[in-house]
Amino acid sequence: MDRFENKVAVITGAGSGFGREFALMGASLGMKLALADIDDAALAATVDAVRAQGGQALGVRTDVSDASEVDALARATLDAYGGVHLLFNNAGVGAGGFVWENSPKDWQWVFGVNVMGVANGLRAFKPIMLEQGEPAHIVNTASVAGLLAAPAMGVYNASKHAVVGLTETLYHDLRLARAPVGVSLLCPAFVPTGIADAERARPATLANDAPPTASQKMAARQLTRAVEGGRLSSRDVAALTFDAVREGRFYVITHPNIMSSIRLRLDDIAQLRSPTDPMSLRREANRSD
Repeated sequence: MDRFENKVAVITGAGSGFGREFALMGASLGMKLALADIDDAALAATVDAVRAQGGQALGVRTDVSDASEVDALARATLDAYGGVHLLFNNAGVGAGGFVWENSPKDWQWVFGVNVMGVANGLRAFKPIMLEQGEPAHIVNTASVAGLLAAPAMGVYNASKHAVVGLTETLYHDLRLARAPVGVSLLCPAFVPTGIADAERARPATLANDAPPTASQKMAARQLTRAVEGGRLSSRDVAALTFDAVREGRFYVITHPNIMSSIRLRLDDIAQLRSPTDPMSLRREANRSD
């Protein structure tokens, strides 16, 4: 898919981070936008920003973990624009700490958004794309946490590994179906996006009763420092992602330096070694700077 003008893009998690920049970039390319987020104020701000630069935007408050709400987003998009050409399954949240200390509500919240949000988006929008018979594309936002397994990030790692497996399978399924739909897997590393403040969007019904443990506080501090130190911006990642859509490229690895950690993991598997802490290379690099 290399033409964007007058095409329709659906973006979940559009209220901040990558989602907002996908929206602004899509609008600059002449796309019509259906924007979704669970945060009403953040969603409204993105819609206003798109319209301020002359773009077309529909805002639909959506909890992507709820299949019926994603179905409603699909209906609203069709009612407004009559089709869908580019889908960003982008909404994401995170929880950290030692994996045995994560509560059932942590697992339900993170997997509901990160995994079922993608599954619901595919189920609701993919049939529309097939029926159109036009070139279309799907971008699923995973993370390098879907390719590596850093300590104290178990729930998040597991959810993003699921997105990687799901998206690679989607690629194969699309080839078998001979569908005119491309797919890209976005795996960014640390970028200032708001993911470190994801708790703001946690539903009250999934809030934990107990205070954070020491490991959860540690993980939150580490994530905040890493995200704030990111050298790429959300805008940079949006530009890289649109380039991948134009080129029909599947893997979108935004931080090439992370490939050494990915290769080390693959070597560990191939040689039947115990897993290496992927953060050890980052710490060594920081010491050598």
